[in-house]
Amino acid sequence: MAKERVKKSKRYVTKGSGGIWFLGFIGTLVYFLHFHSGSFGLVLLAIIKAIFWPAFLLYYVLRFMHV
Repeated sequence: MAKERVKKSKRYVTKGSGGIWFLGFIGTLVYFLHFHSGSFGLVLLAIIKAIFWPAFLLYYVLRFMHV
């Protein structure tokens, strides 16, 4: 008797938080571009800050909580 193999598909379900993170990215990008809009280097710095702001936020929150 031949064994039949059944492929199970993995589905990843997101709850729509990607859109919220994208709106947060756009908001922080506008905020940082308002202050860093002098030269190409400053605009690049604003883009980098907008990408990595959640990591800094979490770092300072955990540091504040003494974890």
